[in-house]
Amino acid sequence: MSVTNTGVTSTASDGAATLEPCGQENHEDCGIRDVLDRVGDKWSVLVIVELASGPRRFRELQRAIDGISQRMLTLTVRRLERDGLVLRTVYPTVPAQVDYRLTETGASLTHLVKALADWSLAHRDVIANSRAAYDARSAVSPSSSLPRA
Repeated sequence: MSVTNTGVTSTASDGAATLEPCGQENHEDCGIRDVLDRVGDKWSVLVIVELASGPRRFRELQRAIDGISQRMLTLTVRRLERDGLVLRTVYPTVPAQVDYRLTETGASLTHLVKALADWSLAHRDVIANSRAAYDARSAVSPSSSLPRA
């Protein structure tokens, strides 16, 4: 893929997106992996979802995101802030008030995250059934204890 070609998807005749590999010769990932690692991790997605409806204070985020620890939330918002997706604002009050909001770049992700969430909801039963069928097949297979390639 050339520096000027930034497209990584096209549409197949059946309407499904087809992915074109980046840098086949030297196996470069075109910088995609670094960005996807951030916006694709579980906690970042949940923070983005929560902030899509407006600014939140730290404790509001923590209460809204079930299962996230204080440390993990701190790391997640710092990483999102570093990447320019979240803006952290400290207000000069006693005690100091801090809120988090999506930047313009972060807000531009919300339609993608919503599409992923909608897809997840629409397909969760199919996925759960597929997992159960796979697990049932794997449990009775004599080679189920062998690692898969």
